[in-house]
Amino acid sequence: MGIDPVLEDLPPHLGSGLDAARRYCFELIEATASFACAFKPNCAFFEAMGASGWDLLGEVVQVAGRHGLVVVDGKRGDVGHTAEAYAHAAFDQLEADACTVNGYVGFDAVAPFIERPDKLAFVVCRTSNPHAGDLQDLKVSGTETPLYLELARLARGWNVEVGLRSVGLVAGATWPEEIARIRRAAPELPLLIPGVGSQGGDLELAVSAALGESGEGSYLLSVSRAIGGASRGADFQAAAATSAAGYLARLRRLHGSCGALRTDVSPSSL
Repeated sequence: MGIDPVLEDLPPHLGSGLDAARRYCFELIEATASFACAFKPNCAFFEAMGASGWDLLGEVVQVAGRHGLVVVDGKRGDVGHTAEAYAHAAFDQLEADACTVNGYVGFDAVAPFIERPDKLAFVVCRTSNPHAGDLQDLKVSGTETPLYLELARLARGWNVEVGLRSVGLVAGATWPEEIARIRRAAPELPLLIPGVGSQGGDLELAVSAALGESGEGSYLLSVSRAIGGASRGADFQAAAATSAAGYLARLRRLHGSCGALRTDVSPSSL
């Protein structure tokens, strides 16, 4: 369950400002806790509210953590000592179970996030936006391998190097063929799959690709606006629950033909 508290898009009956965002986040968690195995608050929308928004993010991580895995989505990435500070913020200050990391900066930017045995870092590999291919499709020098696929292979090596099963990959649902290639390149890495719903990604195609030929590939499917924004009326909670139940039902139908659906997850289980 993606949590994106965009202030101007919140249901009017919740009020305005930080208080409205707090009500929205907590009521969304309550509405979807029966259907979601994980929650993914997007740092950007909390940081846009200033210092109080960061405090709210901490509250959201704590509340969501009572119901499932929490993935803080900040796509952090910088040189070593800065990356260490980012990892400290995500894992020690916010106490998240997992986070997203920009792998295109290189191993030293990822290392502080993947050296913890009880945490998980999803390395940005293939993003869901329309212009993802501007850079991610560029061929690695002297080969026909696109850059995103080379990163998937590197990430698999990082996972082996640290020996903690702490590395995952972000792969957008809008690119199911690329997801399939990533799965073949890194069969054991869990995938975080955004892009279903408002961005137009096809759930069935994306998940089938993530499962791979064995049908056993692990993944987290992330849906944000299509659930959290299912209604802007007073029925927002009920609409969110109905939408979340619908996505879960589709996943169950899909897994009925190709593999078991697990809804109890932790960094180690992925």
